[in-house]
Amino acid sequence: MMSNKLPKTIATFLALVACTLLLHAGGGWPQKKGEGYFKLYEWWVVADQHYTDRGLLDPNVTTGLYNTSIYAEYGMTSRLTLVGHIPFFSRATVNNVVSSTSGETLVRGDAINSVGDASFALKYGLTPGRRISVAPSLTLGLPIGISSGGRDNNLQTGDGEFNQLIQVDAGMGFLNSSKVPMYANIYVGFNNRTQGYSDEIRLGGEVGAMFMERRLTAVLRSDVVQSLYNGIASGRVTSTSTFANNTEYVSVGLEINYRLKGRWGVSAGMAGAVAGKVILAAPSYQAGLFFVLD
Repeated sequence: MMSNKLPKTIATFLALVACTLLLHAGGGWPQKKGEGYFKLYEWWVVADQHYTDRGLLDPNVTTGLYNTSIYAEYGMTSRLTLVGHIPFFSRATVNNVVSSTSGETLVRGDAINSVGDASFALKYGLTPGRRISVAPSLTLGLPIGISSGGRDNNLQTGDGEFNQLIQVDAGMGFLNSSKVPMYANIYVGFNNRTQGYSDEIRLGGEVGAMFMERRLTAVLRSDVVQSLYNGIASGRVTSTSTFANNTEYVSVGLEINYRLKGRWGVSAGMAGAVAGKVILAAPSYQAGLFFVLD
């Protein structure tokens, strides 16, 4: 029989990835003064296996996280953009453990509802109007979610630590034809974590192409997180681990955005880790509605 105790390392990863997926949205291009981008979206992941601290696949009781969030970018000046991400409703779940022979519920599942960890950032455009747009940013992660909840204190909607991410994006447009304009963006960042968590190096990039008179945008992105292993040693990750540490992964994702008539649009996407340590081995999905202020 599989224990219903979800490794807190995995639960913490759920909260972490939900809050960091959009931190590099916008790339090297800050918003113009008085303009902005606002998105209401649902993000979710459900998985019955995960990567261990040795990068191997291991089963776990089916668990999930469902976030309803607001993401916003607003141009305070022609160079300075304020970015916010607030999961105003977050639900973490772990399923029942059911006997494969009798169908009897052996261990009841559990769930918690709360807000999730929020983040706010300032992005500054260093090279406005240049071929390559460079923009450093500072993101503050606010631990307002639940870091230990549920019947076994193993469900989380936040990681319980205040982190500071310093990042630099660089983007450029290419093949700028009237039919299929494209762009590319790369970034590198350093995530300073507290409460005994190891600091992280983050890097990645994306390529986007626009179709249908720029109403449809397809984005392919990849992200890498590398732990510096300078926090409290966690040892080998097991179901008795009390916090996530030294999480690492390489993820690949696809996002489609379609701008309707006027300022409104819809988006959908998916992403997942192709390799990693102490992370879920399942794709995450998102779908939302956005508004462009221009």
